[in-house]
Amino acid sequence: MLFFGLTIVSCGTDTDTGEFVVGSDYLAVNNKVILIDTLTVEMSTINFDSLVTSNKSRVLVGNYDDPLFGKVKSNSYFQLASDSYSLISSTDTEAANYVFDSISMILKYDNYYYGDTTKVQTFDIHRLTQKVKPNTDDDSFYNNSALSYSSESLGTISYKPRPLEKDSINIKMDAAFGEALFQKLKKREITDFDSFKEYLNGLVLIPTTTNSSSVIGFNLSSKVRLYYSKYQGDAEDSFIKDFTITDATKQFNAISLDKSGTLIQNLPASNSNLSSLLTNNQGYIQSGTGVACRIDFPNIKQLKYISDNGAIVDAELILKPVNNSYSDNYPLSDSLQVYVADKLNRISGTLNTSAGKPLYATLNKKSDEFNENVLYSLSVGNFLQKEMLKQSDSRSSLVFTLPTISKAVNRLVLGDQKHLNNKIQLKIYYISY
Repeated sequence: MLFFGLTIVSCGTDTDTGEFVVGSDYLAVNNKVILIDTLTVEMSTINFDSLVTSNKSRVLVGNYDDPLFGKVKSNSYFQLASDSYSLISSTDTEAANYVFDSISMILKYDNYYYGDTTKVQTFDIHRLTQKVKPNTDDDSFYNNSALSYSSESLGTISYKPRPLEKDSINIKMDAAFGEALFQKLKKREITDFDSFKEYLNGLVLIPTTTNSSSVIGFNLSSKVRLYYSKYQGDAEDSFIKDFTITDATKQFNAISLDKSGTLIQNLPASNSNLSSLLTNNQGYIQSGTGVACRIDFPNIKQLKYISDNGAIVDAELILKPVNNSYSDNYPLSDSLQVYVADKLNRISGTLNTSAGKPLYATLNKKSDEFNENVLYSLSVGNFLQKEMLKQSDSRSSLVFTLPTISKAVNRLVLGDQKHLNNKIQLKIYYISY
């Protein structure tokens, strides 16, 4: 232990030592501060069982073939409702003059996109044959949830997404479907929400896997619009009836990832991890699919043997995105969410400041010739001090995810300590007194 302590001290440099004061009890004491930057940091990739994707206020549709992660796909399921289930009519006689015109789905962009939007995206609308009700005992739907649906398409669209525009896309739906729904309303066979959902469980949007290259977000103000008219002699009045997603808990996105042929294809069950030594010295993170990066500090408890009295007063963890893994199509997130977990990847909470506020790893992307300044930095001093002083053999890990973990498909690749160009770094400031 003494040899280990001397070795750690020797890793610091004279320029990093100096006077330091810790609280009023040490105001008259000269303290030596040591910079330790050779402590082992282990990186691995984990995969959560499931993520809650209902009640996230985003319809997420599309798919793309990611060169690093595999085939990503998002289907969106939802239940519809209307503020009224009657046609504009005061009498049954007047209602007889109403005729069906057409039916469409109108999807409004919510400014989210991921992938290549210069290529055509295609998806179909299908009718659910199963009620929008979770199979589990809770009230949530997850990224791996699914409901059965009819193989018949009620509408299809092929378009080039323009997700940053205020415009919307209009998908003409099957006329026979619209006519049948119209007749149910006209004949008063549908009079309220209960009778409506008995007739129509809901809809699902399914992207075509052959040509889509992006995943697009739409907001919950999207709707199915029924167009109909009333004839009185030579005059014609046109009307609409809207069906919207009024209950966000009954809308969810089923987000899947086919990892075949990738470095993470052997990603184990959620209570285990895949070492970065087996994935080209890289750790992986992806929203929507549950892929996250785990960081361990296996030798942190040994620091307490450096001196009889000492403490970690600060520590900075620097994570670097792998060169060429990000681009305009695959942009970097401005921050990373950080959680504390045990060896089985069970989350105990977020990494917090001493005041109890969540800590984030923040991105610095000042341009330089070799992208050396593109990095995420995080203060981990309080966390490591607690880990160092633990009396038990238990050890906590840090798990990194993207902030939009349940409503997006953004991803990130990080380098470990042995990565050729983008090494993770840990700088610990230790004071002996």
